Amino acid sequence: MRKRLKVLALFDTAGTPPADQDFSRELETPDWKAEADVINALKRLGHEVRTLGVFDEPGLILDEVKAHPPDVVFNLTEHFNNRSAHDQNVASLLEMLEVRYTGSGPTGLTLCKNKGMTKEILAYHRIRFPAFAIFSPGAAVRRPKRLAFPLFIKPLQEEASYGISQDSFVESDEAFEERVRFIHERLNQEALAEEYVEGRERYVSILGNKQLQVFPIREVIFSEIPEGKPRFSTFKAKWDDAYRQRWGIQNIFAQPLPEGAAERIAKICKKVYRVLRIRGYGRIDLRVTPAGDIVILEANPNPNLADDDEFAQSALKTGLTYERLIQRILRLALSA
Repeated sequence: MRKRLKVLALFDTAGTPPADQDFSRELETPDWKAEADVINALKRLGHEVRTLGVFDEPGLILDEVKAHPPDVVFNLTEHFNNRSAHDQNVASLLEMLEVRYTGSGPTGLTLCKNKGMTKEILAYHRIRFPAFAIFSPGAAVRRPKRLAFPLFIKPLQEEASYGISQDSFVESDEAFEERVRFIHERLNQEALAEEYVEGRERYVSILGNKQLQVFPIREVIFSEIPEGKPRFSTFKAKWDDAYRQRWGIQNIFAQPLPEGAAERIAKICKKVYRVLRIRGYGRIDLRVTPAGDIVILEANPNPNLADDDEFAQSALKTGLTYERLIQRILRLALSA
């Protein structure tokens, strides 16, 4: 019989949370689907669930853990005080409190969130990724000669395609400098410039700590974008349903791969997962070039867990229901 656990579902809010911590309205909206799906699954599994929303006050976590010690925290935070790079500090606080929690620890979150650091580690392990350069606010903005157009410009420390639009794809020095300055001024962080890699974009979901399970590969298709035009996932392409419909953007299971390709992808993605210290569950985004080369784009610890998103859909393809997936993630947290 499954042990009933005391689970604290921890998530971030867009501003100071209400004093009564009542999120019943928010949890019925599309923007809170992942949080609602996880909380509902935990309850269906029979666990005792408390919820806590945080914005910029770590004391809320301290007070909650002290007053109602959980067996495990289901960590759904992605930011702290509107800073995406500060999610690692939430995990660090939970570490100091000696509380078990789901997903990656502060090391994995740090290595993956800083895309420049990610690439340096991948380079050491001879894993292919796009050529890149990083530009800090206040520094001179000049394209290095080693970076040939077309290029792709994005924020260094964001996720979910935040800060990525059609203007992120640049083919001239003027557009390059303009987009880098946009990221400096509007997003107040370093800009990452990298070569645009032509090819099919694949998403590889992985579950585990030491023993890793690779779920069936997903890919994104752009059926209404004219031939010869760049295909990449902007913020709108991921989250705006009307935009996705207009351009025929769909996330589907990968079409049949050449013999041995899926195995090569799985092997490389497991290595990426391990060297970047991802724990619990993660997703690796990559492109397969027309020549069959595998190029790692990003590593995502703690990816979206909505029941209709990439990770849960890939797990379901193997027969792992949503409730069983959530239970497996809990077990991995308790055994980490």
